[in-house]
Amino acid sequence: MSSTVEITRQGSSPAGASGLGASITPPRTVIGAQPGWKLLNARELWSHRELLYFLTWRDIKVRYKQTALGACWAVLQPLATMAVFTVFLGRVVATPESGVPYPLYVFAGLLPWHFFSNAVGAAGQSVVANHSLVTKIYFPRLLIPAGAVGASVVDLAVASALFAPLMLYFGVVPGAGILMTPLVVAGLLIAALGFGTLLSALTVAYRDFRHIIPFMLQFWMFATPTIYMQADTVVGPTGRALLPLNPAYGLIKNLRVAILGGTFDWYALGVSGAVAVTILVVGFAYFRRVERGFADII
Repeated sequence: MSSTVEITRQGSSPAGASGLGASITPPRTVIGAQPGWKLLNARELWSHRELLYFLTWRDIKVRYKQTALGACWAVLQPLATMAVFTVFLGRVVATPESGVPYPLYVFAGLLPWHFFSNAVGAAGQSVVANHSLVTKIYFPRLLIPAGAVGASVVDLAVASALFAPLMLYFGVVPGAGILMTPLVVAGLLIAALGFGTLLSALTVAYRDFRHIIPFMLQFWMFATPTIYMQADTVVGPTGRALLPLNPAYGLIKNLRVAILGGTFDWYALGVSGAVAVTILVVGFAYFRRVERGFADII
């Protein structure tokens, strides 16, 4: 759906006229369905940018409401998972490249994965969770999954603060590759927003996705071996060529290199980045196509 502004001046007085006889019809906003496939209405989204901030901040407050540790859970989740992987897989999996200690190696993979997983999971169920807003007022529905992803970005920023003490403890100094971090994180954000938007639209029509999404994310983690092991030493040439089709693989792998040092895998970064952009376009297009019926079926 989109909004268009229609301004009429029926009965208005001639230019320069004033007084009680002057009658000016105020601008009128007409809300109607947008025909066809339209990817984005940037002007409409920009005019509702304050709502995006509100939805993001609301999701953050709801997530940590009545919790004793508050935002510390954003740090404890990847930290606890790092401890589990270190204890049970630290001596089994392939040795990390560049001599990086395994706890730091796996934390650098788990932190972006938890962001991606939480963002996709929250965004995928966000429209259904906000059914009262969808059925009562009009606003760009795309802001709902975007707000859920935005809340996960805040969690990522909070948890990233743990990198400094961990790297100091293990004696790891970042190199010039750290400058690539914003670019790779942006790619991961694009992938999360694309998948989350697509799944949020599918969940409205098919409530089975409320059960599919958590299972899918669990499987997806183990299908992204770069999180917890050096996958290049295990898979063959065909596997190395196909793994970047999973955007989480190439982006997380190169994000670790940017933070901890090593050699960038430009092929994996390029393929995973292209897949992320493609998913974003498909997700936005499908969402815009079906959002007009959300209020009727939600």
